Amino acid sequence: MVADFMDVPDHGHEPVLLNAVLNFLSPRRGQVALDCTAGRGGHALALAQAVMPGGLVLCVDVDPDNLAYARTRLGQWGENCRYFQANFAQADEVLQAAGVSGVDLVLADLGVSTNQLTQDRHGLSFSVDAPLDMRLDPELTITAADLIAKLPEKELADMLFTLAQERWSRRIARRIVQVRQTTPISTTRQLAELVRQVVPPEPGRHKIDPATKTFQALRMAVNAELDNLGTLLEQVPQFIKPGGRAAFISFHSGEDRLVKHAMLEWQAQNRCRVLTKKPVMPDEVEIEANPRCRSARLRAAEFAVSTGVPPQ
Repeated sequence: MVADFMDVPDHGHEPVLLNAVLNFLSPRRGQVALDCTAGRGGHALALAQAVMPGGLVLCVDVDPDNLAYARTRLGQWGENCRYFQANFAQADEVLQAAGVSGVDLVLADLGVSTNQLTQDRHGLSFSVDAPLDMRLDPELTITAADLIAKLPEKELADMLFTLAQERWSRRIARRIVQVRQTTPISTTRQLAELVRQVVPPEPGRHKIDPATKTFQALRMAVNAELDNLGTLLEQVPQFIKPGGRAAFISFHSGEDRLVKHAMLEWQAQNRCRVLTKKPVMPDEVEIEANPRCRSARLRAAEFAVSTGVPPQ
């Protein structure tokens, strides 16, 4: 997801679907909230304002810089906001480290922060030339350049098609393998130009850069985004309190599909009631103010108030 970088807010990211998040989570004083992707603290700030005094907000993020920013932004609540550099797939470990047995509210915004897109060190954007990295967690060892250099042609094509529905996946993979035999592909500009050479531009008014889906798929692969989301979805029913609520904001059909199926399975097991029959999307006002949110989809569920009895 690469966007126009004009009008970036001072705090580096605009919280998406904030009003909808608060409406569906319905936070109250004294509750424990788990923000699985705290980022720059936009959603966490709103949750803290709602659950304080007496509440607790656990802020989790893999990006240490974003987490440090969130700590500063939420500093007024002191120990009532706690911070953990971790992947949300480690949510159960975070709760154990925090000494918390269960939470009332769970939020996971699965998008990339605007500031991460604009920072060269991540190499997420082809708008500037930067190392082909794409790691959001600096502790990861495999970069996008590593995948481009080492994956066999078929695996590259399958990755592009599966993660980003790139219809030209085989053509792109073939070209990558051809080029890398003589020239290492190590920068965002190199990869973007390579893709543009073999992918025809899309017709119509709302054109996207031909390299967009390739960059999306690589980022998702490097950060194991779908695998980690699947792990989180397995854990949520284990640590959310009776009557608790969970909300997920996805930006990709694969993510949304995982969330939808998990919630339907929870509901079929009488563990929750799905609150969103269809995903909630930003309205025209929000999209105009924050064009990057146009692909956001929110789904929410309320968990059973007692074992085996779904909320009414």
